[in-house]
Amino acid sequence: MNKQQLLEGLKNMGFSEKIIEAFSLVKRENFLPDELRNQAYEDTALPIGNGQTISQPYTIALMLSELDLKKGQKVLEVGSGSGYVLALISKIIEKNGKAFGVEIIKKLTKKSKETLEDYRNIKVYTKNGSGGLPEEAPFDRILISAAVRDVPKKLLSQLKDHGILVAPKGPVFEQNIVVIQRQGDKFVTKTEIPGFVFVPFVE
Repeated sequence: MNKQQLLEGLKNMGFSEKIIEAFSLVKRENFLPDELRNQAYEDTALPIGNGQTISQPYTIALMLSELDLKKGQKVLEVGSGSGYVLALISKIIEKNGKAFGVEIIKKLTKKSKETLEDYRNIKVYTKNGSGGLPEEAPFDRILISAAVRDVPKKLLSQLKDHGILVAPKGPVFEQNIVVIQRQGDKFVTKTEIPGFVFVPFVE
């Protein structure tokens, strides 16, 4: 599959123009190991080293769609890996928005910083994601890109009122993508989409 075919596929699945445009602007091959670049536009998850993966484009598009990103928002991704999703988020929130990535594996953080050096509205930190990024909180949107048994309370507390968090939640072999909105002191699960498998969240 080439890039155009992937974009057509995402368009046929009904994803918004701003999501399709972000996928068209970001080169997925730049976020992959050299030996896998020729598979960059297959609609599948691919390994990026250290036991981690870059998610399937369809899954990423779905999670970005559920995040309901807007221009100028402040967004946190926990488990930012190679930085591909941060790059997509950056294009959707545009230059007045800010995207922050937290990744516990130093090698991945280092590589993603190099890949993302031209993106002025992205910052990546090496740290345990379960504590979020209190120094930059609160966030309009939070994306967890690894499977959690339960969403860490510290992350939920870093959402702005009416902010949205999207995460794959469940046991190791299958998760639901959950969409949680903060409503004052309450956290309301708005949507649960079953049938996904993510690498487990590293504590």
